[in-house]
Order: sequence, then C-alpha cells, then structure tokens
Amino acid sequence: MLPRMVLMACAIALPCRAQMDMAGMMLMQQASGTSMNPLSWRMPMFMPRVDSWNLMAMGQGFLLDTQQAEPRGGDKLFSTSWFMAAATHKLGRGSLMVQLMVSLEPATVTGRRYPELFQTGETAYGKPIVDGQHPHNFIMGLGVNYERPIRGATFLELYAAPVGDPALGPVAFPHRASASELPTAPLGHHWEDSTHIAYDVVTAALKRRWARLEASGFHGAEPGENRWTIGYGPMDSWSTRLSVFPTGNWMAQVSVGRLTHPEALEPGDVVRSTASIHYSRPMGHGAAGPASWSSSLIWGRNHDTFTHRDLNAYLAETVLPVRGKNFVTGRWELVNKDELLVTGQVFRVGAYTLGFTHDLPDVIAGLETGIGANATTYTVPEGLVGYYGAHPWGVNVYLRLRLRPEHRGP
Repeated sequence: MLPRMVLMACAIALPCRAQMDMAGMMLMQQASGTSMNPLSWRMPMFMPRVDSWNLMAMGQGFLLDTQQAEPRGGDKLFSTSWFMAAATHKLGRGSLMVQLMVSLEPATVTGRRYPELFQTGETAYGKPIVDGQHPHNFIMGLGVNYERPIRGATFLELYAAPVGDPALGPVAFPHRASASELPTAPLGHHWEDSTHIAYDVVTAALKRRWARLEASGFHGAEPGENRWTIGYGPMDSWSTRLSVFPTGNWMAQVSVGRLTHPEALEPGDVVRSTASIHYSRPMGHGAAGPASWSSSLIWGRNHDTFTHRDLNAYLAETVLPVRGKNFVTGRWELVNKDELLVTGQVFRVGAYTLGFTHDLPDVIAGLETGIGANATTYTVPEGLVGYYGAHPWGVNVYLRLRLRPEHRGP
C-alpha cells in the first residue's frame, strides 16, 4: 500500500479523469479563500450530493461570558459565529466551486466590539478600538474558485471574490484547526491573518505535488464599521504566498503583501510579512469520527510606511483531544503594540491562555454541543502597569455549538 502522504500527493496532482472529482474535493478543503490547514485534518463538515453538484456545509458558534481585570478590562455576554456553504461542479477539464461564508456577529456583538485586554485594530463609532475586538462582517466571504490540470502534475487555480481572503498569512483564526476551541481572536490578529475579510480579491495559484505558489490583488482597506454591508474599492494592494505540504500532517507557509492604507484613522501603508508551521494528527474518536491534535507556530510583522516601525507578533497555539470528548487548549503570544496609549509608544505584551472544552451527549440534533472555559494571564512592561495593573487577567466561559459533520469512517 502506498504511504498516506503519497496518496495525498496523488489526490492533489494526478492529471487523470478520476482526479477531476478529487480536484473538487481539494477545493472544498480550503478553509477561507485559498488558505488551507494540514491535509490530514478532518474538516467538521457534511457533504451531500445533489444531482451532479457536490455540496458542503460547516459552521460553529460560541455563546460566551467574559470577565476581565480592571481598570481597563470589562465584562460582557456575547456570541461569535460563522457558517460556510460551498458547491462544486465539473467544468471542462477542471472543477468550479462557489462559496459563501456568513457570521451573525453584527447582531450578537453589541457596541461594535467585545472586551479583550490589549487587543487593537479597526474602529468603533469613529474611534480606534483599544482593549476590544471588532465583530466580523455578516458576509465574511463570497467567491468563486476554479481549478484544472495544465500539464502533468501541475494545477492552475483561479479565485475571484467581491469579499474574500487574499493569499496572505496563515488560515485565519476562526477556521484554523489549532484554534477550533478558542472563541476569541488572538492579539496578533492584525499582524497575522486580518486580511481574511478583504474586498475585490483576485488570486492565481500554481500547485505541483507538495508545493503551491499564489499571487493576489485586492483592496487594502479594512472593512468599515457597518458590518452588514459589502464594501468595495480599487485593487490597490498585493500579496504572494508559498505553501508546502511535505506530509499529510504538516504544512507551512511564508507570505508577504503590501496593504494600501488599511486603517481608516492611520496614515500610511503596511507591508506585512508572515511565516507559519502547522501540524495536525488524527487521534481519538469523537461523536463524528476522529478528533485531531492540531498545533500552529505563527509569526507576523507589520512595517508601517508612515512611522517606519517594524512591529512583530509571535503565536503558539494547540488543541489536544483527550478521550474523544474533551479538548485541552493553549495559546501563547508575544506582540508589539503601539496603539495602547495615545502617545503611540511601543510595548511588548505577553498573553498566556489555557482552556478546556467538554463535548456533551446529544443535546440538539445535528449539533455538537460543548461547554468550556479558558483563562488568560498577561505580562506587561513597567510603563503599562499604571494603566492595566501588575497582574491583568481574563476569563471566558462558553457554550459551543458546531454543525455535526458526517462520519466518514475511521
């Protein structure tokens, strides 16, 4: 029998008629835009077939209560969520996929933000958000992918989206395997994966066996405060990404892009560089089949063309299944922040999160229901102690609902 990694390479690249259907399946393994988790990760989706169309649906939501230390912390009851549907069909020698992703956060995150100590990025009511995270847009993604073999083991993929994810950074945190039991955004979100909701995106990619090279053009501004609308703008920004899949369990990417005036209240452009390594290994069994131990190491850097600053973010993240129905989670970050104080001074903040989720027996038909909690402690430099206290902390308690995937065997 061929090794698992060889089978996966064949699934990506073999230029034969039988693999045209597989090309459509590989399109459905893309998490957001053209980003991907390791191939061995079992995406929590179900895949019915209607006539000659292959359909896919997946989604999850968290209802959570957060409590954070004063003087700059807050408390709130809110919900984060996303739902994705896609359909693939043969088209010529290749496969076409239409994808839609939505979120109810504009309705379930009141005040245009939820509390998160040391988080920065974007605006609410015309002011920069500090110590809070903005909600996602109602339309998180709407795009079309087309993939076809062009010669031997080489495939061409084209992606176009009025709202989508250009080839920049790792898989965004809502869809990342290692963050599947973490309901809130990492502090380095705007260094690593914030372009997962961008406007007027076009991407071209070449794939050959275990490697993929992509290039994107897109509108660089962050989404506006009205999260119910679809924005637009000139294709004024670019990015490129190289991804490798040496085995089914491993993948890595490096990427760079230039974002034209991404923040509405800040002058200048941002040159973003990222690199990441991701690991996922099936182990244990949950209600819908194998669970996976998934981990990520991520680095992101923003170079501001106005201030000429280079600010870095580092992240390590993991979710470990224990006896199928329990999940231990961890997230560790070091991030350079220059928006915490009006002086614009740069501070390095550390955040250390540990959590646990337990899957309950069938509570709601068609949904995987879990309850969990996580706690975060922070390390802050001396210059921030007077504003945040010497030992800031935060706690989340949550109910997680996930669309139950179909069982696809051991």
